[in-house]
Amino acid sequence: MKGRPQILAGLLGLALATQTAVAAENPVVVQLNQRLAALQADPDLAELAAYEKLQAQHAVTAFSKARRSQRETAQYVAERRVQIAEIAARAQAARREADRLDRTRSELLVEASRREAERARREAERLRVQAQIQAEEAERLRLAAEAEALARQEAETTLDTVAGQQANRLSAARQRELKLAREEAELVSGAKLPASKFEARGEVFTLGADAFASDSVKLSASGASRASALAAYLQANPKARARIEGYGDKQTPGQRRADALRDALTAAGIAKSRLQSSGKGTGSKARALDVIVTH
Repeated sequence: MKGRPQILAGLLGLALATQTAVAAENPVVVQLNQRLAALQADPDLAELAAYEKLQAQHAVTAFSKARRSQRETAQYVAERRVQIAEIAARAQAARREADRLDRTRSELLVEASRREAERARREAERLRVQAQIQAEEAERLRLAAEAEALARQEAETTLDTVAGQQANRLSAARQRELKLAREEAELVSGAKLPASKFEARGEVFTLGADAFASDSVKLSASGASRASALAAYLQANPKARARIEGYGDKQTPGQRRADALRDALTAAGIAKSRLQSSGKGTGSKARALDVIVTH
């Protein structure tokens, strides 16, 4: 495909060269050829709209050779073709610049999300160390107060309060880290993660029957999109593991549905050692898969 604009540009250059003698006799032809030459001389536009430029040059050639009775119509066509070539070249240049800016914006968003996630991880580690120090200090106070019941009760009350507050802070920091990881996964994959909830067994993502093609274990387009987002989420949490529980119907056993999602995650770069799949009986329209992520 890259060779086509070069071929068209070569044909345009040849056509411009062959028009030199004729153009000298017609000032309108000279002006139109100068506009086409200006497009070719502009480094930002030279490779763009090659087909429109060639059409314009053909129209200019036809105008330069037209009979007197056809000259007015041929001039109108030539002028419009040149104008179209100019507009097309500038429009393509604008689209190219817009695409470049869009790519730069996406890259900046991903980088900013990664940096924010790293700051959240560092904060979580700082809080963990702080919690460990506070727990050790609370234990020392508890041991020192064993000889006196009242002092022991006060120390235990202090320990419970500190531990509860620190647990809440750690939980909030972890929730923020996971939220940033979800945002990063959605930016990287370009797809939305399924809704999740936190249970004792881990973070649970539920996918409905629309994740699969009708009467098939093959992932649908929406299912493949969500699998891509889940893979990006697991990549953003390299220590996390996922257990995939499939719920089937008369045509598609739950185990095969779970295996289909596991294979999609593996194909997206997630190590098999981090994934486990199993069938869990009959599902429903709203529940075909549960993905339990343990962090």
